[in-house]
Amino acid sequence: MSSYTKSFKVPFWAQILAGLVLGVLLGWLARNQDLSWLTTTLEKVGDTFIGLLKLAVAPLVFFAILVSITNLRKVNNAARLASRTLLWFMVTSLIAVSIGLVIGLLTNPGAGTGLTPKDGAKPDETGSWIDFLTGIVPTDVITPFTQLNVLQIVFMAAVAGIAALQLGERAQPILNLSESVLELLQKALWWVIRLAPLGTVGLIGNAIATYGWDLIGKYATFTADIYIGCLIVLFGVYPALLATVAKANPIQFFKGAWPAIQLAFVSRSSVGTMPLTQKVTERLGVPKEYASFAVPFGATTKMDGCAAIYPAIAAIFVAQIFDIQLGVGDYLLIAFVSVVGSAATAGLTGATVMLTLTLSTLGLPMEGVGLLLAIDPILDMIRTATNVAGQALIPVLVSARENLLDREAYATADGSSLDEPRDAEREQVPAAV
Repeated sequence: MSSYTKSFKVPFWAQILAGLVLGVLLGWLARNQDLSWLTTTLEKVGDTFIGLLKLAVAPLVFFAILVSITNLRKVNNAARLASRTLLWFMVTSLIAVSIGLVIGLLTNPGAGTGLTPKDGAKPDETGSWIDFLTGIVPTDVITPFTQLNVLQIVFMAAVAGIAALQLGERAQPILNLSESVLELLQKALWWVIRLAPLGTVGLIGNAIATYGWDLIGKYATFTADIYIGCLIVLFGVYPALLATVAKANPIQFFKGAWPAIQLAFVSRSSVGTMPLTQKVTERLGVPKEYASFAVPFGATTKMDGCAAIYPAIAAIFVAQIFDIQLGVGDYLLIAFVSVVGSAATAGLTGATVMLTLTLSTLGLPMEGVGLLLAIDPILDMIRTATNVAGQALIPVLVSARENLLDREAYATADGSSLDEPRDAEREQVPAAV
């Protein structure tokens, strides 16, 4: 009986797809039949799912970063792996922002929208380089957790991890506790991830019921630009890097990584998707010790969608609405901000902080942010999916280049059936470089 049931188990990706379809149908029904109770229900379901994801973000980030840094001691040539990971983060961000700039310059996303500067409004919170740099260091250890300042949490976790490495064996009791707490958080978050199909119904349904297609129509060019740019990176740049740099089959990568990419699309949270991203990365043949560093690190700093493509096109959009001419120097500044400042997005839903950082660097009006807030949830889905794909891609590239990638595991990776993170987990030992 159990084998019969198992053979008819619905794959996770199919559950998400079913949630997408049902969400669109219910959202369309709520909007066209003016069913306010259905809209409210969809909103509550979606908000509850995101709330559950956010509930674990602060402790998950802290312990994941702490443990990931200390796990590097188990990996040969750890400093080399860390530096190569950061280098590829920057390279792919530069490629992504370049694509965003080219698309924005070719399509003029701010033209013909009917929007004027009066339609904009300053956001409640803005970002600048001073805020970014001074905001890294917290004034106390409590506030970053209560206000969910992920960048400050990452800073504290990094300091704690480096200190633990310096202490050596004396820090082992703390490391054991941290690893146990991380496993507990991942177990709890995994239960939330299993609710993703239900959360998908609420999130997509509420988006359709609230905005319909009218909002997308007004921002048609801008929306198309973001989706086209992300899709070019997702299905053009990433496969090219896999084929040329990693000498690996791109189709096989997407087969293995698709559950994480799919969850990222509906949840709009890189950090919330992180346990699943790490699992699929390990199943693609990346050594566990390295994946446990690269994926959490990427989930808080690797944002090709939110921090590269989006701010590039958005800056051009805002400049056109406010009739401000951008020069070559401005485009170089956009590229610089995207490559260096991507940690400002910090893996949460939305990319407002990164956008305000870009606009303030260019001297563009902050009121431009208000023009894009309404459309942001629709854009954030494809942005986060691109982010998470990149967060799984880089460990594969680096592992392949360093001869650490388990090619057999990569060739057989299949995301159609996902158990809990600790089930059937392979203990992989990195080969000497």
